[in-house]
Amino acid sequence: MTLSPSIIIDSTLREGEQTPGVRFSQEDRCALIEQLCQVGIEEIELGIASEKNDHLPELFTLARDIIAGAGTPQQLGLWCRCRTEDIAFAARCRPDVLSLSIPASDLHISERLRKDRQWILDTVQTAVAQARDAGIPFLSLGLEDATRADPAFLCQLANTAAACGVQRLRLADTVGVASPATITALVRMIRRQSGLPCGVHTHNDFGMATANAIAALDAGASSIDATVLGLGERAGNCRLEEAAAFLCLQKGKVHYQINLLARLCQTISKATGITIAGNHPIVGSAIFTCETGLHLHGLTVNPDTYEPYPPDKVGATRAMIFGHKSGKRALVNHLATLGHPVDDTVADALSDHLRSTSDLPAQGLSNPELVKLTNR
Repeated sequence: MTLSPSIIIDSTLREGEQTPGVRFSQEDRCALIEQLCQVGIEEIELGIASEKNDHLPELFTLARDIIAGAGTPQQLGLWCRCRTEDIAFAARCRPDVLSLSIPASDLHISERLRKDRQWILDTVQTAVAQARDAGIPFLSLGLEDATRADPAFLCQLANTAAACGVQRLRLADTVGVASPATITALVRMIRRQSGLPCGVHTHNDFGMATANAIAALDAGASSIDATVLGLGERAGNCRLEEAAAFLCLQKGKVHYQINLLARLCQTISKATGITIAGNHPIVGSAIFTCETGLHLHGLTVNPDTYEPYPPDKVGATRAMIFGHKSGKRALVNHLATLGHPVDDTVADALSDHLRSTSDLPAQGLSNPELVKLTNR
């Protein structure tokens, strides 16, 4: 099976649900799947293949119905350990994609598993053979802790995967220690060595998950993993809303319906109880609110001066607050748009008044209040 080129693989239902205290209902899962389809996310990872996840077969049926109703080409995936019983369970769910996972760093191999490198290589070959025999159409191999693995062994693992029929690699920055430069070098090395499409799974422990994911795509990666609101272990993962908006607005991936991202994030916020900060990139309620004089001046002249994209692109609106931080030029321009032009003397006096008045409301003055002050 050949998949259409993936860009974003949503892992909210797998990685995201590992966030402490988060547990999605079946209703939550269906709402998420439906909205991911509407946004245009190419691949949705529905969970971990394990007998303990007894809701998965039903979820696959529901997800396929949702996708059919939406008329979209999303692929459905599962994550799986290289264990016989888990692969057998995954096969019964009939995913489009199965992402097998195995540690790549000596730290995980020796300390966590108490195994050696040869055991890892043998296990990969056995697991892939079982998955292929079970008729799973597309196999991905996730290399856990790839960013702390020995590069030579990582290449050996990638070549082994290619030789036994893996169709995509997934490099995991398991504890978020990579930088854009190291991710770039890693992706280029693995693609060059194995010839396989290569995706990345980035964690946000140092706040670079989204940046690392975008750097991977720039380096030739075929896909990135992401979760809505960056849900996940510890500091979470690449934020889907950030990645989708950047790829749409800066990289020309215009099939992403980014005006729907705020609703998607609000759905997950409600399901998890996690509050969306006002300054949260892309979907925060206050990201287009401005009070600073220099920025207000620029916005009144041309919004492009201090906005990376128009607010309506993401379903937001601009709010300009005229208060303590407002400068003369911004006031002159704003009052002119209200049909109430003033000269520099009036503008100076108004600006001084705003800066010196201690009891101005936090939301600034309304337009009628500003006009009234100019008539004093």
